[in-house]
Amino acid sequence: MTKPTIGFIGLGLMGGAMVGRLQDQGYDLTVLGNRDRTQLDAALARGAAEASNGKAVAESSDIVMLCMGTSDHVESRMRGEDGILAGLRPGAIVIDFGTSLPGSTRTLGEETAAAGGTYLDAPLGRTPSHAKDGLLNIMCSGDKAAFDKVQPVLKDLGENVFHLGALGSGHTIKLINNFFGMTVANAMAEAFAMADVAGVDRKQMYDVMAAGPLHSGMMDFVKGYGVDGDPNQLAFAIKNAAKDVGYYAQMAQDAGVDSVMSKCALSALSEARDTGRADDMVSQMVDFYAAKFGK
Repeated sequence: MTKPTIGFIGLGLMGGAMVGRLQDQGYDLTVLGNRDRTQLDAALARGAAEASNGKAVAESSDIVMLCMGTSDHVESRMRGEDGILAGLRPGAIVIDFGTSLPGSTRTLGEETAAAGGTYLDAPLGRTPSHAKDGLLNIMCSGDKAAFDKVQPVLKDLGENVFHLGALGSGHTIKLINNFFGMTVANAMAEAFAMADVAGVDRKQMYDVMAAGPLHSGMMDFVKGYGVDGDPNQLAFAIKNAAKDVGYYAQMAQDAGVDSVMSKCALSALSEARDTGRADDMVSQMVDFYAAKFGK
């Protein structure tokens, strides 16, 4: 069977790895990047075509994929005279792989349907190294017929591909997931800093905690920096964590409730971001708490 043509917008570390994987699997791609051309030029060297705007990407693609940082970024690429919606082919499918606000996702779904296409949200789990090997976790939601149509492509990108129901469900679950993960990570980071304050050994404290039911992968990621000095076991920047927890709080507010547990993590991540730690990894929040405690 003929493979669908794919347009891909957002070639950062994750997007670039996904494009490389799609090229490995024999897909023809049209790509659109932003300021850093590193991943874009690598894709072009392997035969991808470069588009000048979202409209041109859509005009040449059966499936348009977005891997961008914020809902505002996605909305700006979708709308306007040079946007994806202006060039969408009849029956085309748009997939948002980023972590976006569910309300924005549902609105864009309506606009895409009005333009003759279908919009799916499909946020990702795992890392760019997993993406290179087609081992992502993909949390897709939206129209089931459209999902069934693109599922073979998603399976070329992901080891675990879920369909989670109505449009926006994927982004909702991803935000809950990231809220939980970042709250645990911040608690563990403070625990290491508090060990310094209390005069106990970080590794001994970790060994005791890890021997009981508190043990988790997130605990190990933070220990990777707090004890072993490696910040990249949790390769997720503080600025991105602050964005995701902020989106979670906004999602709660949009639903008419006030999140209690997100407040502390969001406050700490935002302060760290705004005081020069934006590009540090989340595990390096250990240093943020240690500095606050004067250690």
